[in-house]
Amino acid sequence: MVADGGSGTVLTIRVVGETGSTNADLIAAAATGAEEGLWLRAERQSAGRGRLGRKWADGAGNLFASTIVRLRPHDPPAHTLTLVAAVALAEAVAAFAPGIATIKWPNDLMVGDAKLSGILLERSGNAVVIGFGVNLSSHPMLHDRPTTCLAAEGLSVGSDALLAELRDRFSAWVALWRTDDPSIVRIAWEKMAHPAGTVLRVRLPDGRQQSGRFDGLQADGALRLIDEGGKPVIVHAGDVSA
Repeated sequence: MVADGGSGTVLTIRVVGETGSTNADLIAAAATGAEEGLWLRAERQSAGRGRLGRKWADGAGNLFASTIVRLRPHDPPAHTLTLVAAVALAEAVAAFAPGIATIKWPNDLMVGDAKLSGILLERSGNAVVIGFGVNLSSHPMLHDRPTTCLAAEGLSVGSDALLAELRDRFSAWVALWRTDDPSIVRIAWEKMAHPAGTVLRVRLPDGRQQSGRFDGLQADGALRLIDEGGKPVIVHAGDVSA
């Protein structure tokens, strides 16, 4: 499946029956010259992974897909692509299920308190590979967090249809990310996330717990909280729950 992403970028979707990880495959492809705009979707993947080293469970009928962004000299910081990916996926899902999902920092899509999808960014040289996993027809039962799928919410969305929507929206948001005003992406993210003032709890990488009221994002995408004493707290990494 091929489309024109503008600015000379060709958007191509390749589909395979099964692989270990679409992210790992595209990291390898990037090392041999694969260009920005290439997407890889797998019907099944046996070694998918998410943020913080978690396994992303395989489920037939769900979306497992990755793409490549080639960094240019004047691009914003690479890690802010996590906001681009979250906004693009939220819009793509909303095209089929308006209002059903919100973004949880930094890039999970949630239906209520249940996780619908995850996004993983990995960098190799000037290539950033972004992987998307979306529960469409099934969802894993986890001991530490609730999950859901679109089918459980009464919606039938095929992986090809969702990916075509995601491909186009992601390309459009990458183009906006590369403009002179990267705050456009941050503002869009904030509109799709938990409301300002929502109390959030964060498990930090060192195991400590931090809580506070959501106060938006920093320019670099870091999470901004207001603690019980009214002081701002900036979180650059951690696992958030409401």
